[in-house]
Amino acid sequence: MKFDFTNKTVLITGGSRGIGAVTAKLFAEAGAQVAFTYSGNLEAAEQTLKALGPGNHACFQLDLGNPTSISQMFQRFSEKYDRLDILVNNAAVHLPHRILQDDFEHWQNSWSHTLNANLMGPANMCYFASKIMVPQQSGKIINISSRGAFRGEPENPAYGASKAGINSMSQSLALVLAPHNISVHIIAPGYVSTEMAAEKLEGASGEAIKQQSPYGRVAKPEEVARLVAVYASEGLEFTSGGIADINGASYLRS
Repeated sequence: MKFDFTNKTVLITGGSRGIGAVTAKLFAEAGAQVAFTYSGNLEAAEQTLKALGPGNHACFQLDLGNPTSISQMFQRFSEKYDRLDILVNNAAVHLPHRILQDDFEHWQNSWSHTLNANLMGPANMCYFASKIMVPQQSGKIINISSRGAFRGEPENPAYGASKAGINSMSQSLALVLAPHNISVHIIAPGYVSTEMAAEKLEGASGEAIKQQSPYGRVAKPEEVARLVAVYASEGLEFTSGGIADINGASYLRS
């Protein structure tokens, strides 16, 4: 599958590793100028930036849960780029919190941090992206949701709730932005073989997780990245507001 994003500008949150890094590389190889954000690991971000090869690429430090940090990042972005064609809201946190075991302070902190990073952060990213895309009368927003929005997350309920919120927010924005030729797409992966999931996949429950899919494995980051690129391509605008599952038939929604 070959893609062509020549002369397109792409912004990816959480692009220094995992799905984000693989997606950034795919877009760069397809001719796009790629900007991505990272939370705190500058070394990893610089390695990813170098891996993108020659081109007008950049990385920006971002605290996704901090509205001021997002505003400042977009200011720096706009100083370097004169347009934004594709926004990929990929970054997220996944914090264990158990209603029957944890104290109230931990419960509150986990919910607050998760919703700020996973829901308010992408909402604010969409806000600033729309300010660039509407005058262009074009753009694509691709929000990474999760299988957990549908099947429940008993040990991470705030994570499941935040991803369900992403789905609803994305569909609301799809309605508002369509008249401006901006489409909003949602991709909901199950487990993906990334650094974030490595501990669980390599632990005692790893094999059971893989067997949730009849393929006997979890998704590869490249599979999610290719789906992102599909939705970012021209001609897919009429799928705006839809949710695409990528979980290897491990969870089938009716």
